[in-house]
Amino acid sequence: MANQSMEIIAKVLEQSAKLVEEQVDAQLAKLNEMDEDDLERLKERRLEALKKAQKQKQEWLSKGHGEYRDISSEKDFFSEVKDSKNVVCHFYRNSTFRCKILDKHLAILAKKHVETKFIKLNAEKAPFLTERLRIKVIPTLALLIDGKTKDYVVGFTDLGNTDEFTTEMLEWRLGCADIINYSGNLREPPTATQRSGTKFTKVEKKTIRGRGYDSDSEDD
Repeated sequence: MANQSMEIIAKVLEQSAKLVEEQVDAQLAKLNEMDEDDLERLKERRLEALKKAQKQKQEWLSKGHGEYRDISSEKDFFSEVKDSKNVVCHFYRNSTFRCKILDKHLAILAKKHVETKFIKLNAEKAPFLTERLRIKVIPTLALLIDGKTKDYVVGFTDLGNTDEFTTEMLEWRLGCADIINYSGNLREPPTATQRSGTKFTKVEKKTIRGRGYDSDSEDD
């Protein structure tokens, strides 16, 4: 029975390899058939795509993307969210040391994922927002798409329940929420040290409700 199963698997793999080979051969044949005009048009389309991507990047940078910024008021929050499609907002408190841990990782990701705006707001200066968004635990990341909260990262529960989580782990979590362009495998976190039983606090599109938030830091 085992031999028969192995033969079936081997046959499937052989067929798959043959199919890939045929597809590659077809693409090479197509390239060989191109004349200079075809190649020139292909080059022009590529250059046009690069120009479009560069223009989009410059537009993002002009709106404050590419850096992790501290905004000073709730009014600024609404302005920042209105101006960008994808926004990660860190609700923090100066006395909570885990907020500083998040700051380090978010600063790195802000430079890497220019397509998303990364900002932070002192929860103690934003009573209206913390009430409306129901911010109960500090730190909390609010993930907003088109002005609506799509998801939250509350404390470090989704990051392996450890202060030693990696930037890649946070990047993966944000990728799961489609808030950044993630190129890795969303089915598995990028570390084998993630504790079992991790829960996600996903919230379906909900308009921007509390106060009396708790700290996720054991020292507070």
